[in-house]
Parts: sequence; C-alpha cells; structure tokens
Amino acid sequence: MLKTIRGSLMLLTAAFIWGTAFVAQSKGMDYVEPFTYNSVRTLIGGLVLLPMIFFFRRRSSRKASENNIKISFIGGIICGLVLFAASSFQQLGISLTSAGKAGFITALYVVIVPVIGIISGQKPNIKIWLCVFIAVLGFYLLCIKEGFRLSKGDLYVLICAVFYSVHIIVIDHFNSKGAEPVKMSCVQFFTAGSIMMICMFIFESPALSSIFAAKYTILYAGVMSCGVAYTLQMIGQKYTEPTVATLIMSLESVFAALAGWIILNEQMSIKEFSGCALVFTAVVASQLDISFKNIIQIREKGDT
Repeated sequence: MLKTIRGSLMLLTAAFIWGTAFVAQSKGMDYVEPFTYNSVRTLIGGLVLLPMIFFFRRRSSRKASENNIKISFIGGIICGLVLFAASSFQQLGISLTSAGKAGFITALYVVIVPVIGIISGQKPNIKIWLCVFIAVLGFYLLCIKEGFRLSKGDLYVLICAVFYSVHIIVIDHFNSKGAEPVKMSCVQFFTAGSIMMICMFIFESPALSSIFAAKYTILYAGVMSCGVAYTLQMIGQKYTEPTVATLIMSLESVFAALAGWIILNEQMSIKEFSGCALVFTAVVASQLDISFKNIIQIREKGDT
C-alpha cells in the first residue's frame, strides 16, 4: 500500500513538472526551433542522470547490476524511439491545428492505454472506466474552445497520443522484466536526443547564440521535465497500474493550464475551471479503494 502511494505521488510530481514546463517551452520557442529545443533539452536530461546511475550502482549489488543492465539498455532504446516518435508527431500536429484540440487529443491516451490493456489481457474495472470517462469530459471542457472537426493536424496529434500510450505500456513491460528505471531513462534520453539532433541539422538552422538566449527554459525543461519527471514516471509506474498511471499523469494538462493562468496571466473561463475540477475528481477517485462490494460491506456494518 505504501509503495502504491509512493508511486502515485511520484507520478503526480512528474505531471506537475511537465505542466509547468509548458510555460518554459512556450518561452523557449521564441528563440529556437522545435527540433533544436527538444534535442538540447533531451540530451541534458540524459547527462543529468549519469551521476545518479553511478550513485545507485554503488548502492546495488554487482550481480543485480549485471543481470539488469541488458534489459535496461534495450528498454531505454525502445522507449527513446517511441518518445522521439511521439514528440515529433505532436510538434507536427500542433503546427497544423489549435493548441486546445492538440491538448485534448493528446490526453486521449487515458483511453488508449486501457484499450491496449484489454488487447493484452488486462481488464480495468468499472470504476477505472468511469474515471476515464470523467477525465475525458474534463479535458474536453478544458481544451476545446471551438467546434470540433478533425483535420490532418488532429490526426498527427492522435498518432502522437498512440505513441505516448505505447511509451507507458513499454515502460510497464520492461519494469516487470527487472529494468533499472534510472538507467533505462538515461538511455531513453540519449537515444531520443541523438535522433532529434540529426533532425535538427537536417531540417533547421541551429545557432549557439539562440540556444544560449533560451538557456533558462532549456535547462528547466532538460533537468526537471526530462531528467527528473520522466525518471519519476519510470519509477512510479513500477508501483502503479498502467491505466491509473495514465490518469495521474494526465493532470499534466491541468497543471499546464493553471500555470499559464498564474504565471503568464492567461485567461480561464468557468468552463475551463470546471474541466480542471472534473479531471482532478477522476484522478482522486481512481486512487480511492471504493467498490460496490465495499459500500455494501460498510452499510452492513452500519446496520449491525
């Protein structure tokens, strides 16, 4: 039980960091192009984790390290490839659709993950499906400000949501195989960052002066969003079911909206605040050990 709570708190912290990082990213894009921004911050995330790997290696046994290093390396490469694909499709989609629709469609991984789970033999209970439905309704109120009609950009963002769902499932798979989260996360960042850097030189014209101008936002996104948050995700998922983990991490969109409201003075309507409240409610409900059986037992105890 304590491990489950600890895992949920790690995922909640990761969602908060990702949400606030949207503010940093919006500022950073004033100076550099997408692949440049993503490649530099992702590689920084990998560099930040190198000292942590040596720290945890000294604390773990040599035998455990040798047994897990291969699966951690393989898992990290696969996670990096999936993360690169998700980030690329998201960036492409955002350039062709509204930010509101992109945020809503990306958040649909809260539906895609349990669907993938059903295909692989894992069946979420009715309570979790109800929480997923409430969360999706909340994201609609929070993100959609105009009529909803699918465009090519929306399709790209939907593909991005599928890749983010696969990313969550892959992490869960390699965690169950005994992968070490910090090592896997580090390999993930160097894999994704290297591919992004290749794309940066092919499709963009990076300049050191521009990167230096965006240094504070890049450092925050690299150290906190990549190095800290994604590692918390990998550790937190060891103790949390994939579907519940997606609900907690989906708070990223809520934290992003609230951070924009508080830090950037962006306006939020009652409808958007209502959407935030619904998502919070869904996440909290998913953490409560409530079922019809438990309610009946409580009533029976009360009657006696």
